[in-house]
Amino acid sequence: MSHLVKMENGQSQTIQEMLGCIERYNPDHLKTLEAYVQDQAKNNTYDLEANLAVLKLYQFNPHMLNFDITYTILLKSLTSLPHTDFVMAKCLLLPQQMKDENVQTIIDLADILERADFTLFWQRAEVNRTMFRHIAGFHDSIRKFVSHVVGTTFQTIRKDQLKELLGGIEDSTLESWIKRNGWKHQGQGLVVVATQDDKIKTKNITEKIEFDNVGALMAQCL
Repeated sequence: MSHLVKMENGQSQTIQEMLGCIERYNPDHLKTLEAYVQDQAKNNTYDLEANLAVLKLYQFNPHMLNFDITYTILLKSLTSLPHTDFVMAKCLLLPQQMKDENVQTIIDLADILERADFTLFWQRAEVNRTMFRHIAGFHDSIRKFVSHVVGTTFQTIRKDQLKELLGGIEDSTLESWIKRNGWKHQGQGLVVVATQDDKIKTKNITEKIEFDNVGALMAQCL
């Protein structure tokens, strides 16, 4: 869905155009931006700049604060891990947002993900599943982050452990993630994530030292 912002002169701009000018701080555009946040959740798209603009408008206009939109923005920022979008969004929260129980739950989920305690995350996610059921692709976005961490941590991993880290998925779903990440089976119960050769890349380092730079140093040693 295309969102257009109506200017005071009667002309319309796209959200991206509006965010590039002073109009991003106009509270009259907040409803359009909030609708854009909802569309991101529905259509599995993401626009960090627009979402941060919403939180900034809440800072300037706390009487217009919408907690449901706040939850959606924070949860969408989790789907961008390992990028630091969640930290940026959290820094823009008002005190009344920080005190909210659901906001604290989302912050706890973010902390668990940052610690890579994925088993605990999926347990907490199941308890709070109604919180993000409106966000399309949420679980797969988290599994993408889990795959990133697994890929940088393991050379081989047990299939049952990998299934647990990815949220207790079925074998057929596991096969899809193995294929997506370019991993391979080894024997009956292991998955090869990366070989040692993949982890270690040799580099040729060439240093260029000018004589004038060395000459001054040698003169000081005489």
